[in-house]
Formats: sequence, C-alpha cells, structure tokens
Amino acid sequence: MNVEDLIEQQITTHPVVLYMKGTPDQPQCGFSANAVNILKACGVDSIFSVDVLADPEIRQGIKDYSNWPLFPSCM
Repeated sequence: MNVEDLIEQQITTHPVVLYMKGTPDQPQCGFSANAVNILKACGVDSIFSVDVLADPEIRQGIKDYSNWPLFPSCM
C-alpha cells in the first residue's frame, strides 16, 4: 500500500484522525498538545493518532494529500 492509499484508509475508517508530533499521551509539540486538548474538550474520547515524527513518508504524504505545504513546527 502506498502512502496516499494508507492515508485514505486511515481517514475513511476512523471518525477522528490526528496527524501529530508524538502521541496523545506524550505530545512532542505545543500544537499537537493543543489539538489533543481541544478534541478532548469537545468530547472526543477515541482519537486515532499518527506520529509523523516516527514516519517521514507519512509526514510528507499528508502534505501532498492535503495540498498543504507544511506541518506545524514547534520549538
């Protein structure tokens, strides 16, 4: 399965998908931590997350798939 097919499969089989730096329990970025907190505050109890730091191909693939040139950077 290529990256685009994998992303398509992830977003069509899960109600909420968060492509983030780190995991919901251990976010590696302020943006990721905020996204998790917002989802939880909205009552989302099941977040399917993908750690883009663990897979550079996914990290680039979501940029290409969404036609969005960058992934939020944190310092």
